[in-house]
Amino acid sequence: MKWNSIKKRVSYYLQYFPFTLNAFILGVALWLCFQWLKPGSATAEDDATASFVPVILLIGKITLWFVTGLISFSVLSTFVCWIHFLFLSGKGYKLDIEFQPAKKGMGLWMQTLLQKARRPFLGFIKARLFYDDFKITDKFTLASNQRIKHRFWRQGVSGKSKMQLPDIKEYKLQGGFVFFEDMLQLFSLPVKQDLKSHFHNAPESITLKDNPAIPRKTEDTDTRIEQLRRVDGEYLNYKDFESGDDVRRVVWKVYAKNRELMVRVPEIFDPYASHIYCYASFHKTNDFAENDFTAEMLNYYKTRIWTVYETLSRKEFEVRFVPDQELHLPEQTNKDLFVQKLISNSHWQESRSLADYFELKYGSVLCISSMNSIEEIKEVLEQCNNEVVVYYVKLSNTFRTIAPLTWLKRVFILPPNDRLKRIRSRWILTPMRWKLVKKEKEIENILNKLDLTVVTL
Repeated sequence: MKWNSIKKRVSYYLQYFPFTLNAFILGVALWLCFQWLKPGSATAEDDATASFVPVILLIGKITLWFVTGLISFSVLSTFVCWIHFLFLSGKGYKLDIEFQPAKKGMGLWMQTLLQKARRPFLGFIKARLFYDDFKITDKFTLASNQRIKHRFWRQGVSGKSKMQLPDIKEYKLQGGFVFFEDMLQLFSLPVKQDLKSHFHNAPESITLKDNPAIPRKTEDTDTRIEQLRRVDGEYLNYKDFESGDDVRRVVWKVYAKNRELMVRVPEIFDPYASHIYCYASFHKTNDFAENDFTAEMLNYYKTRIWTVYETLSRKEFEVRFVPDQELHLPEQTNKDLFVQKLISNSHWQESRSLADYFELKYGSVLCISSMNSIEEIKEVLEQCNNEVVVYYVKLSNTFRTIAPLTWLKRVFILPPNDRLKRIRSRWILTPMRWKLVKKEKEIENILNKLDLTVVTL
C-alpha cells in the first residue's frame, strides 16, 4: 500500500477521535489556574497588599468556577445532542446535501440539512465529506435553524458553504461525518454518514470574441444561409460509372489500377444548413507524463472548450459537440448541461489520434491543444478549407501570472495568492516547461502558414 493511501486511511479513522488540541490546551490552563488559586498558594510581601489578596482570590475563584460551569454545560449539551442524533440515525435520518454550481470560479455550493438535529448550547454542528478514494474536504458549519412553516418546533439545522475542488471532473461521494462540538471545540463527537452519489465540478466560462463558424453538414432544410455552402461528393468524391455519366469525369488512374470505371462527383452548392459540428481533441503525445502540471492543463483546456461551445450556442444554428472518447453518461433533457458533463468527464488520452477523430467533411470547429502531435496537426489542417475555425489552446498559459515576472518589478508587485501559487513556482524550473514552449512555437509556425481562421486561447 502506498504512503498516500495509508495517509488517507489514517485521516479517515482519526475522525472518530473525539478530543481536539483545544481540550489539551484548556486542561493545562485550568490546572495552572487551580494551582494558583488554591489556599496557601499566594503570599504577600507586605501588609499593604495583604488585605487585597483574599478579595482577588475570591474574584478569581468566582470567575473560574463560572467559566468552568459554562464550559461544562456546553460540553454536557454537546453529548446530549450527539446521543439524540445517534438515536435519529438509527431511524434513518442523515445529512441531506444538494450541490449547486458556483456562478463564478471553480467549486460547488453545498446546501445541507440535518433533519430534527439540535445544536449544542453555544456549540457547533459541523460536517465533512469523503470522495474519490477517501479524499477529505474541510469542515463546514451547519449554523441555521430551520423551522417548519407556521410551527414553533424546528425542522433541523442547515447550512450553505462552498466546496473548493481541485479538478474539473465528476467526483464520487463515498461518505461523510457529522460532528457535534462545544463552545470551545474541546470535543468533536462524530456520527458517520452513509452517503453515496456523484457530483461534478463544471468548467467556468470566460470572455471570448465571437468568430464566424458555418455548418458543413445538412440534416434538414429548415434554416437557409446567405452564403452557399460547398458540398463534396460521397466516398472520397468518386462513385461507380453509370449510364448517362459524363465520360470526361472518368478517373482513368483508378481504372488502370483496378479495372473499375469510377467517375468524379461534382461539387454542389447547398443553400441550406442545420448543424455546427464542434470537435475537441484530448489526445496527448506520450512524451508528456501524467503529473500535477498536466492535470492543471486539463482544467485549463476544459474551461476553454466549454467557452467555445457556449459562444457557438448563441448562434442561430444548433451546435453538436463530438467527444473523442467513450463516456457513459445518462441522457439529459438539457443539452447544454449534458455537453458540460461530457467536457468535465473527458481526460487526456493516447488511443485516438487527431487524424482518426476529426471528420474533415463535417467539422466546422476544431479545438486543439499543445498536447497534440505536431505532425498530425500539420496533416489534418493542411486538408481543411477556409470554412473550418481552429481554436488553439496554448497550455503554457495555464501557469501565467498576472503580476510581472521580472525580479525588479516583483520587489514592489507581489503575485496574487491563488490556488496555483505553489505549483506555479515549480513550473518555472521544470524541464517540461521548456519542452512545451518549444513545441508551441513549432505549432504556431504551422498555423501561421495556413489559410485558416485560427484563434489562440
